[in-house]
Amino acid sequence: MREARNGGSGPGLQPQDLVITMLGTYLRPRSRRLWSGGVVELLGEFGFSPGAARIALVRLVNRELLERTMSGRLAFYTLTGRSHKLLHEGDRRIFSLGERPSAADHWTVVWHAIPEDQRLKRDRLARRLRFLGFGALQDGTWVSPHEREAEAVELIEDLGVQAYCGVLIGSPAEALDFRTFVSRMWPLDELSGRYRAYLDEFKPYARRRSLGDEAAFQVRTRAVHAFRQFPALDPQLPDDYMSAPQFRAEAIEVFTDLYERLAKPASRHFDAATEGPVKAAKKRRTAYAAS
Repeated sequence: MREARNGGSGPGLQPQDLVITMLGTYLRPRSRRLWSGGVVELLGEFGFSPGAARIALVRLVNRELLERTMSGRLAFYTLTGRSHKLLHEGDRRIFSLGERPSAADHWTVVWHAIPEDQRLKRDRLARRLRFLGFGALQDGTWVSPHEREAEAVELIEDLGVQAYCGVLIGSPAEALDFRTFVSRMWPLDELSGRYRAYLDEFKPYARRRSLGDEAAFQVRTRAVHAFRQFPALDPQLPDDYMSAPQFRAEAIEVFTDLYERLAKPASRHFDAATEGPVKAAKKRRTAYAAS
């Protein structure tokens, strides 16, 4: 597999995660089916080989995030109920970032001792707790500065690890300086640095008024994919616990500009590739004629 283009402000792109980003960003309506060949082609634009792209799609099916159907000799994918829920929650968290700091009156602690022979479930728990905005205090102990009892219990039951987990709800002791404790889970300097890296990569595009469909798709997809990290990393705490990270407001402004301004050309490119081979072929002929 060729090296995938890096998002700059985060880790290198991974094909499964990138598919989730594309589904959440472009699939309208979300009940529409996707042609597998088009998804493979789009992943190829980010440097992934056809083999790596197909493996990613199979793994998303195994994770019950996609359902595969056949139409003659062509394979298509549709979203599952689980992926609908995941994308809805992702949208809510992304587009509410920076609106206002939560009061942080009730904190949620998830403790677990999942055994080594269930490492896959342990990894999934950690990944999904991070998605919900939990910070890792130490191995097996995760903390959210908000009331997340329902989400945590649902997640634990979904993974079938109730025998190894506990959930506690409480509030910090007022007699102690809690800012030091918070900084261990959400380092402010590191968070500010990630926002700055996002600006370094994507702010130049905010000044460009015109991009072709494929270029708009590339930029908008990478901008959304990189921005997805922030709701999990930024607890949005009041100043009593943590000062607002530098560059957050500017990063949100750049993200919003690219998300809205590039929506039409980027969506055209996605739709032309994924609606089926006939439209994909027509897109290629049109692009060739215009070149």
